[in-house]
Amino acid sequence: MADMENPDAAVPDTVPPDTTSLGAEAPQVAPDPDGSNAPLGAASAELTAVVEALIFASPEPITPRMLFKLLADEPKEDVTAAVQVLMTDYEQRAGLQFVEVAGGYQIVTRPELHEWVRRLFHERSTQKLTVQGLETLAVISYKQPITTAEISEVRGVNASGVLSTLMERHLIKIVGRKNVVGRPFLYATTKEFLIRFGLKDLSDLPKIEDMADALGFDPPAGLFDGTPRDEMLPLGELDSGSESSATSDTHAEADPDTDP
Repeated sequence: MADMENPDAAVPDTVPPDTTSLGAEAPQVAPDPDGSNAPLGAASAELTAVVEALIFASPEPITPRMLFKLLADEPKEDVTAAVQVLMTDYEQRAGLQFVEVAGGYQIVTRPELHEWVRRLFHERSTQKLTVQGLETLAVISYKQPITTAEISEVRGVNASGVLSTLMERHLIKIVGRKNVVGRPFLYATTKEFLIRFGLKDLSDLPKIEDMADALGFDPPAGLFDGTPRDEMLPLGELDSGSESSATSDTHAEADPDTDP
């Protein structure tokens, strides 16, 4: 009757829909880092929790492609939105952080807390690389792909023995042969290397001086020389037997490590 008596009373043009009628929790909308208006998808709390559990439980960085495969019933935009929500959420965490490493995602402890975590795994301290191993790994990181002779030339000492150690720890691998007489093996870093050093890819490598300072050694002078890479021949059908043979060859060529 009030409306009939006062026809000028304000009446809303539209009535807001009842979003709670289905009892569904409102989805979390991922932030738009580019500031564009492109739809980024929306992640429900349940989907975000699932993505977090998968990333946390995976022993290796889990790639977007793997997430899409595992969550095939979910729109890719929503999965991506869940990742973005987690990235934002973990910026506020005191002990853990959400990182992009080796082409995937990981939930790891913050660097400033590593010393405390090492106390839990103190037995691993005996497996630290020597200074010679770190130098050789640095040379391969910045000059890859590279042969044993080239590594030894840069460092000024025989590096064969150290190469065997780095291969056993899955930090380097044979990626091909150099297109020269003798076709020597070419070495490069592995995905395990990226994980160990927290790198998204090789473009994340710090400056040589910074890396040497962080690892505690003086970089060899030859590491700064920017020499063009020669043509690399593929390994072709390199089966496990051939790879084992290649590792044996590396051991056979190596005298006891002549590093000081």
